[in-house]
Amino acid sequence: MALRATSSSSSSSSVKLGPISYPRRNPRTSLSFNHVLLGLSSSESSRSSSLRVSANSKPRARFGARRTESVPVQQLERPLSEYMSLPASQYSVLDAERIERVDDNTFRCYVYRIKFFSFEVCPVLLVRVEEQPKGCSIKLLSCKLEGSPMVVAQNDKFDAFMENIVSCDSNQGKDLSVQRLTSEAIIEVSIEVPFAFLPVQAIESTGSQVLDQVLKIMLPRFMAQLVKDYQAWASGDTSRQPLGTGEI
Repeated sequence: MALRATSSSSSSSSVKLGPISYPRRNPRTSLSFNHVLLGLSSSESSRSSSLRVSANSKPRARFGARRTESVPVQQLERPLSEYMSLPASQYSVLDAERIERVDDNTFRCYVYRIKFFSFEVCPVLLVRVEEQPKGCSIKLLSCKLEGSPMVVAQNDKFDAFMENIVSCDSNQGKDLSVQRLTSEAIIEVSIEVPFAFLPVQAIESTGSQVLDQVLKIMLPRFMAQLVKDYQAWASGDTSRQPLGTGEI
């Protein structure tokens, strides 16, 4: 189920939380993705092999985070299970300031600005939604880093994996009018250490803390938007207009 991905920006305001800074972002900026396989001729194979050995010999830092968020949802006239069974083509983008639809099942997401050591990083994710019996799975297809030239230079030096499984289940209690909506997310990153003076352990520790804070902020916000969208849909609003404003 894992998808591996190898890996411009204007802001008007930011919100600081610990080591992370989150600005507003206009998602309509034209972007390009490093999601291309390059073919090499036989005459280049010896030189490219040498380059790969050199690159692979550099140390890599690996870090990640996972989080589960679950909220009770009051059943309305149209049940939550029916809402969660909608095809991806009928999904709302939830927040037009942060998410744009690429096709029926693919979305481009603009994550908040993240502070990592002395660098500010703006990840742009391309994700695909796969429908499941009780919800869906959101998987990363590619990730591009925006920021300073030093940050952009890391785009061909890291691998990332992300999956978010969203589902609904009947409440275990006696109240059948309430169901639980659950989001289980995991992010894993492997990156070439950019500077020899940065200890791998320090990068891994800081990276895990940063990703953990990202999930602590993003998942509750995502769930709140999902509940709000369900309530609009259940009340008869079929416009599927995004209700988010880009704010945290």
